[in-house]
Amino acid sequence: MARIWKQEITVQALTALHRGTAPEYLGMEFLEVGDDFIRGRIPVDARTRQPYGVIHGGVSVVLAETLGSCGAVYCCPPGFRAVGLDINANHLRGASSGWVTGTARPVHVGRSTQVWQIDLHNDAGELTCVSRLTMAVLTPK
Repeated sequence: MARIWKQEITVQALTALHRGTAPEYLGMEFLEVGDDFIRGRIPVDARTRQPYGVIHGGVSVVLAETLGSCGAVYCCPPGFRAVGLDINANHLRGASSGWVTGTARPVHVGRSTQVWQIDLHNDAGELTCVSRLTMAVLTPK
């Protein structure tokens, strides 16, 4: 696939953008920006586990929505915004330690909407969660 980004995007820029926010507090790290994907990870630790010792489903959604939303924003021309309309997540397997790594790729990048698929895996490479994010693209005011 050809490079999809309409704005300059780097791991460093994404990291700086999220300073002082929920993803940073939860320990999320941006790992890689490819021509058509963003990859990041979140630790499975005391900040991110639910009482039964596995990653909280909401934390998986935080990772998925952060990666997909970043992808959507950087696919927009400068001055445009992308805002979330809908997200769903199917939790397939728990993770009790290590990291959960997510990769966000576009399913559809249109003028007014975008749809992103985000797949999350544990350290063994097993699929833990699949998520689909729909974004609205807003024109400059």
